[in-house]
Amino acid sequence: MKTLAFTCGDINGIGPEVSIKTFNKIFVPSKRKIIWFCPANVFENAASIVKSTFDFQLVKNIPAQLNDNVVTIVDIGKFKQNIGKPSVSSGLASFESLKISSLSVLSKNADALITAPVSKIAFKLANINSPGQTELLAKLSKSKKYLMVFLSDEMICGLATIHEPIKNISKLLTESSLINSLNILYDTLRYDLGITTPKIAVLGLNPHAGENGRIGVEERDKIIPAIKNFRKKIVEGPFSSDAFFGNKNYQKYDAVLGMYHDQVLIPFKLLNFYLGVNFTAGLNIIRTSPDHGTAFDIAGKGIADPGSMLEAVKWAEKIISNRSNRNAYK
Repeated sequence: MKTLAFTCGDINGIGPEVSIKTFNKIFVPSKRKIIWFCPANVFENAASIVKSTFDFQLVKNIPAQLNDNVVTIVDIGKFKQNIGKPSVSSGLASFESLKISSLSVLSKNADALITAPVSKIAFKLANINSPGQTELLAKLSKSKKYLMVFLSDEMICGLATIHEPIKNISKLLTESSLINSLNILYDTLRYDLGITTPKIAVLGLNPHAGENGRIGVEERDKIIPAIKNFRKKIVEGPFSSDAFFGNKNYQKYDAVLGMYHDQVLIPFKLLNFYLGVNFTAGLNIIRTSPDHGTAFDIAGKGIADPGSMLEAVKWAEKIISNRSNRNAYK
């Protein structure tokens, strides 16, 4: 039986609501265990908006033996809510939930972590120095090599750089960093997703993939050498991203490696806005997350769509199963 840990996300956003909606759909006694790290007052407020249909136990710490017949809600303390707005309190609550839940997975109390969306503004207000959950979880789990990957049935893509200003992208890309990203993406496809002979497409950085150095030299000096020197000869590119996605060439590959955030996330979200999943590859824990934000504009209204959270559960459980059978893919 799989045990899944969930965070509350930003308590002023839709995280608590989509979590309850998800538990309503997936919790079946004795089928899977669920631990939710959420302030008790936040759960009570969310449950007044979205009725919970599952039985639960409210505890201060994870019990030595989880009750298979209830959702275990770990009360992480009382935090003031101001629905619809990022705040110091919401930043602190989301950070505390992340910290405690990640430790629970590292301690083998859960098989995977599913994180609700957080606010970078709230993090900043609370003096939490991290550009996002990906980087924070890498730090908390002491994972030195990691890659932001997006999962869906339509397309899988990875990011060579994550939350970086466009002006910094060129200097951050190196042959070594690209080979490292390809290694993580390859291992994810093979060992986490069970694709025995994965095929990866690499996008260029510049328009027309640089046109042999006439529109930029990053392809010539960094990206092409990385592709040629990659340890597995199953990588092709660099491709011009507009033609690549316009011709639906992503359908020919198991995954796409993009050079920066919006290059792959715009087409990915056009294909999967309500069903995409964020996966942090390379961590020593399994972590998935809905591919959407806090949606402060609809928070507290009971209309948030849990589809992406449900997909995060589906992919987390698939990865759990594949990692447990890793020897089958060696």
